Amino acid sequence: MSTGRSGVPAGVRDWAIAVGVAATLLVTGLSGQHSVTGLDLLGYALLVAGGLALAARRRAPVPVLAVTGLCAVGYQAAGFDVPAVAYLFAVYAAVRAGHRTLTVAASVTMLAALPLAALVSLHDASEAFAQARGALELAWLIAAGAAGEALRQAERRADEAERTREETARRRADEERLHIARELHDSLTHQISVIKVQAEVAVHVARKRGEEVPQALLAIQAAGREATRELRATLGALRDDVTTPPRGLDHVPDLVERARVIGLDATLTIEGQRHAVPAAVDRTAYRIVQESLTNIARHAGAATASVRIDCRPDSLAIRVDDDGRGTPDTAAVPGVGLLGMRERVTALGGRLRAEPRGEGGFTVQAELPVDRTS
Repeated sequence: MSTGRSGVPAGVRDWAIAVGVAATLLVTGLSGQHSVTGLDLLGYALLVAGGLALAARRRAPVPVLAVTGLCAVGYQAAGFDVPAVAYLFAVYAAVRAGHRTLTVAASVTMLAALPLAALVSLHDASEAFAQARGALELAWLIAAGAAGEALRQAERRADEAERTREETARRRADEERLHIARELHDSLTHQISVIKVQAEVAVHVARKRGEEVPQALLAIQAAGREATRELRATLGALRDDVTTPPRGLDHVPDLVERARVIGLDATLTIEGQRHAVPAAVDRTAYRIVQESLTNIARHAGAATASVRIDCRPDSLAIRVDDDGRGTPDTAAVPGVGLLGMRERVTALGGRLRAEPRGEGGFTVQAELPVDRTS
């Protein structure tokens, strides 16, 4: 339940206001000269109902506007000359929620209906008009609508300011990420490349001379190659969404085709009806398939791989299977790529499962929630 600056839950405040208005209307009605008849009891009930209906004005402003208006007309027809305070609160709430045109139409209808309701109880047109005018002064009606509109505009400006702050923070984060990528490229890439080249030259010279290549030198050569690949992947991730166009589901067939080019028998199956998904979900789906196929090509020793994407109404399910060396008793070692996938999926509120398959090979399964209102 949301709370205001005072820390009091909004629902408690709404009920407090509703009970206060209902009590005020009832006391005002009781102060008049009314006999205890069925019609008077109905009028008292409408006074209380009109006030208590305000408890739901945040959740259902339009129905509350209708209920309070009908209650005001009803107790006017029952002979209660009581201001339509509950209706003014409802006007404020409806305008604040953005229902301006509907509120104006309802208020015009009320201004016409109240004299008719008073006429039913008084049978005197001039007196009925005066009573109805006192029940709902036009100035108060305009003031309630203006207050609701002013607060709505203030909330909209606050939302826009918050969005601007988020966009500024995101832009600064992108700039910092690009700066880090440049620094890494200028420093680490050069140094690692020098180490890798020197190790390869040393290995080549040793083999050319017919000498035995030290295992330490071979390890340095292999580590240099792996470090170069990992650094290139890290730089690509840092530059993602900054210097390269975003990739998504539309580019998954290209990933599968590239896997086929390097000799992997890869297939792609898309089930369900494709819908537009949020950009973050689109990018994450692409990255999951990309990282999965990359791991299969590098480490799995697989001959086949299958990519299955299930487009569900409220989620996007992704599954990548291979027939590589993975077995049920083989513990999956979470590398940088797998950890990155898990972080992306978790950030979106989704689930990721990566483990060896019972029939052999490895599987990566992800489910990404899709909020179509965002």
